[in-house]
Amino acid sequence: MNDGYDAGYGGGDQYEIVGYDEYGRPVYRQAQAHGQAPSQAGGQQPYDLYDPYGQHQAGQDRQSHQNHQNHQNHPGYGYDPYAGGGQQPYDAYGSYGSQPGWDTGQQPYDPHNTPSPYAPYGQAAAGTPQPRVAEQTAHIPQQAGPPDEPEPSAESAGPDGDDREYRTEQFAFVEEPTDDSEDVIDWMKFTENRTERREEARRRARTRIVALVVVLALVAVGGVGYLWYAGKLPGTSSSDDKTGGTTAAGAQKRDVIAVHLHDTDGGGTSTALLVDNTTAEQGTAVLLPNTLALTADDGTATTLAKSVDEAGPDATRTALDTVLGTDIEGTWRLDTPYLQILVDLVGNIEVDTDTDVPDPDAKDKGAAPLVHKGEAQTLSGKMAVAYATYRGSGEAADAQLQRFGQVMQGVLRKLSSDPQAATTTVQTLGLILDPPLTEKDLGSFLAGLSDLAKGGDFKTELLPVQDDGRLSAEAADGVVKDVLGGTAKSPDKDAAVSVSVRNATGVEERTAKARVTLLNGGFTFLSGGTASGTEATSEVVYAEAADKESAVQVAKTLGLSADAVQQGEVSANARVSVVLGQDYDPAS
Repeated sequence: MNDGYDAGYGGGDQYEIVGYDEYGRPVYRQAQAHGQAPSQAGGQQPYDLYDPYGQHQAGQDRQSHQNHQNHQNHPGYGYDPYAGGGQQPYDAYGSYGSQPGWDTGQQPYDPHNTPSPYAPYGQAAAGTPQPRVAEQTAHIPQQAGPPDEPEPSAESAGPDGDDREYRTEQFAFVEEPTDDSEDVIDWMKFTENRTERREEARRRARTRIVALVVVLALVAVGGVGYLWYAGKLPGTSSSDDKTGGTTAAGAQKRDVIAVHLHDTDGGGTSTALLVDNTTAEQGTAVLLPNTLALTADDGTATTLAKSVDEAGPDATRTALDTVLGTDIEGTWRLDTPYLQILVDLVGNIEVDTDTDVPDPDAKDKGAAPLVHKGEAQTLSGKMAVAYATYRGSGEAADAQLQRFGQVMQGVLRKLSSDPQAATTTVQTLGLILDPPLTEKDLGSFLAGLSDLAKGGDFKTELLPVQDDGRLSAEAADGVVKDVLGGTAKSPDKDAAVSVSVRNATGVEERTAKARVTLLNGGFTFLSGGTASGTEATSEVVYAEAADKESAVQVAKTLGLSADAVQQGEVSANARVSVVLGQDYDPAS
């Protein structure tokens, strides 16, 4: 019984199927001659390539005949596990050699001669090696195993060439306890969670650091911007930078109005500049002494008091702009009756008075004072006027000027901060304002200062001047630059010698003739008024030794004798004072 796979292989040798291995592949051996018993085929065991142990040969021989029949009915694969009808069941545990007529090649069981399970191919089951005959070596056709199981590889072979798919040591982990595996898994989870927590903490820390840096940068930029806007950065302040300070101060926006208080009863004027620095949000009342030297439109030297009385508001405003380097927007003439009405309209004021002020209407000299000295004194309109114009015996003119500043600050604190309400108050006064100042402009300006005064951002500053009326260095660096944002430009001391002339001739027209003569001689004329009486001789007086030569030139210009020149006291703002006597002859 030959199998169809034998054709074309091994020349004339014929092979027959003797069984199938665990994968269903056929096992071949050399066919024997007809009529010869299996045991007579050379007396050798059949060489089984797929059963190295030789232990399943008997069981396979019992199925050999039936499987050979199935194989011829179904060529290509010798084992059909689902073939039905007439096939004997495979008895894997059947007794070896129980079927008659078949030589299993199995030796009788000897307990002392048990073959090794790892016996190499070609050994007999009894352990006696048998020589391999070349002509009996089977040629096995190449046939793949089941598609779902891979072919055995060299790596999977055992140490003795065993081609079994699995080795015993590969299943050693089955006997190990599972607690160790769970501990390892728990440790890996713990390590992973801790690593994640660390990474999350680092991310949060980086986020906080970035946010903090951004906040600090914004705060720094905002702080620098505010300091720059307020002009408080180092190098931009007028006190820190001599070259750039004026520009920084000048860049601030200021609204300036001049207010002149006219004492209609006692005479005289008091002047203050009301400044609203909208950039720095600071209000200031700059008090100007009457002795401040100004230059008139015709180039002659004059004082602030004389300019207000004689030149008028427009000329005075122009002269102040020239000396202080400011831009005065308007002039507010405030007579004492209007000041009294204003204080009454705002509902009285509170002032820290520095002296007792007598009642000007009192007939008895021992009457109680109208204004008492003390803090937070409530003043009515009449009391405010009396305090603002009062100058005690022996006091400097600046003391009265500072009282006027206190009254103005008290009025601003009580005035409404609403521009419309403040304008209504101004309109109620019935003032006649000098153009270009209007009631609406004045009301809005005073409302802004009122808001600053109520918030404590309003102060008074006295402009310091020297004895000759020119601005001092302190005034130039302090009040003029910082408060007014201007540049001091006092009349040049060396430009022209200022001469004060007082007429004591008894002839009024000689004052005008002396003025023309001095101006033509290159001197600055200052009017000293008219004496109540007459003088027989003229006098030319100088205060400083450096001005003696100038006094001699003045005497020559007026046609006076050199003996009239002498050293003594001179009037304010003048370097040389002249008293014209009856010996003065304009025609000479």
